[in-house]
Amino acid sequence: MDRQKVISTVKQYGILTFATLVMVIGVYVFKFPNHFSFGGVTGIAVILSAVFSLSPSAYTFIINMALLLVGFVFLGKSFGIKTVYVSVLTSVGLGMMEWLFPMSQPLTGEPVLELIFAIVLPAFSSAILFDLEASGGGTDIIAMILKKYTSVNIGTALLIVDLGIVLAACFVFDAQTGLFSLCGLMAKSLVIDGVIENINLSKYFTIICDNPEPICDFITHELKRSATVYKAQGAFSHKEKTIILTVMKRSQAVRLRNYVKRTQPLSFIMITNSSEIIGKGFRGFN
Repeated sequence: MDRQKVISTVKQYGILTFATLVMVIGVYVFKFPNHFSFGGVTGIAVILSAVFSLSPSAYTFIINMALLLVGFVFLGKSFGIKTVYVSVLTSVGLGMMEWLFPMSQPLTGEPVLELIFAIVLPAFSSAILFDLEASGGGTDIIAMILKKYTSVNIGTALLIVDLGIVLAACFVFDAQTGLFSLCGLMAKSLVIDGVIENINLSKYFTIICDNPEPICDFITHELKRSATVYKAQGAFSHKEKTIILTVMKRSQAVRLRNYVKRTQPLSFIMITNSSEIIGKGFRGFN
């Protein structure tokens, strides 16, 4: 394994560790004490802890380890090592939090405020994990098995399970807890989608100009990006124009926009948001 690949792997697992610890804090500090049960293994653990004697952290550990075993049996080598790492770290992390920071009641007396953190922190973490092609394990393992062996609509199946957990919360706890859990379930996917989109957000430039060389030099030498250049003709003036196409991160986009406006103010610039760029320098390539 070359040095660059080692650095890339260490960086990836550092980000995975950070994201998992954020999830652990969100679940342990805000979800468990309030009995929020909006799906997943931690939602099941909250229900079980109210019915039986063990803590939610203990049930999370037991269920995750059982699902990992099932995953190894049914998925074999296709069972991602990142998912195993995150699942084990989550289970161990929740157990450590229970030992280091025992909580017998919610952190504050504001359940709406705590619901927001119970949604945002795990959703933020999940978005980072999905972006790195990992997951938190748990019910995702069941989804992977269903995808491999059946033609079941996985999204619908998981939604039904999550709704069942929310319904159980209404009976085990009370209607308020059940309604909070339902709100959490509906908001979770929206927050995850929003975070993923912002993590990958890039700016797509279409620059129509008369003198492309200085702009291309700025893109390649100052911003360390590339561009595609082709000739075009103005529909009204019939004059020859040059079109420059390029994509870059938001911080670089500000510099390019300011440079073009300063040096070639008559140029026509179109800037579009894009959350899915696949290619060298972006996703899919090192």
